[in-house]
Amino acid sequence: MFENAAAYERFMGRWSRLVAPALIDFTDLPNQCRILDAGAGAGSLTFAIAERRVHAHVVGIDPSRQSVAYAASRNPFPDRVTFELSDAQQLRYPDATFDAALSLLAFNFIPDPYKALRELCRVIRPGGKLAAAIWDYAGGMTMLRAFWDAAIHIDPQAETLDEKHMPLCRAGELSALWKEAGLERIREQSIDVAMNFASLSDYWDPFLLGQGPAGAYVRGLGSEKRNVLRDEVKRRLPLSAEDVPFVLPARVWAVRGTSPHKPAVAG
Repeated sequence: MFENAAAYERFMGRWSRLVAPALIDFTDLPNQCRILDAGAGAGSLTFAIAERRVHAHVVGIDPSRQSVAYAASRNPFPDRVTFELSDAQQLRYPDATFDAALSLLAFNFIPDPYKALRELCRVIRPGGKLAAAIWDYAGGMTMLRAFWDAAIHIDPQAETLDEKHMPLCRAGELSALWKEAGLERIREQSIDVAMNFASLSDYWDPFLLGQGPAGAYVRGLGSEKRNVLRDEVKRRLPLSAEDVPFVLPARVWAVRGTSPHKPAVAG
């Protein structure tokens, strides 16, 4: 769904760069450590970790070959950051390879998130930290909420595609998964950010790139229906005119925990 890494970077990358530092602070990572970024995509979190933890070594993994190549081509920390093609549900690393693992805006797209979490527990050391963050699609992610509310108003059948139905995006769901996987010292909280948009086009045009469920929906529309949807989205945004800047808030649910002192067994 996110095979075009450059297009994804334009659509969601700027949001990832906003959230990444907050997730790092929430996780409270040590400065000297070896960290795994699961679902690294274009590398926003991977690079943020390297910037904020200058003695850390970070491995970013992603199941998309194009995303891995794209992130590697933009890597400003070749001595401390590497990207590898890998599936979080089946990791090749030995037990206790890493001191911590993080995942940003990716866990809800993993087919079996429990299996992936157990694998991450296995490859981090006992007592190591494991954290993730997912958009609050149902209410807190205003950019997508305005889009889907507009789409459903025009086309009620779009309700089944609304990202609010995705797993792990509601309060308590991530912490419940962490508890089920046996992690300890679990804490969940919301993280709020805000995005500055230069204009309506700055907001709308990335939807035309076909990224994610919203982009796929737009790509399936004819030009006339796309224009109708654009007008409805415009009506729902805080705009005084199309060419003026505006700000949209957003929220993620973030969870952290520590790996049990007995390394988890994949299963």
